Amino acid sequence: MKEIVVRLMPLPAHVHAFTILDAQGDYNVYINDAMSAEQRLRSFAHEKRHIDNDDFAKESRATEIERLAATAE
Repeated sequence: MKEIVVRLMPLPAHVHAFTILDAQGDYNVYINDAMSAEQRLRSFAHEKRHIDNDDFAKESRATEIERLAATAE
């Protein structure tokens, strides 16, 4: 399906956002509700880049994917 569902929720302070691809093929983006609106937008943009780059289909370790994403920001 490839829908993007965004949810604001309490997360640990060090977790800005994360995305999970569900069984229906939709992306579920969870964003820390304690952040400012600007931080939420930046975090969503980061997660959207992962979606656009098809990072969920890669076999690389998450740390390597995050390192590459950080250099693209």
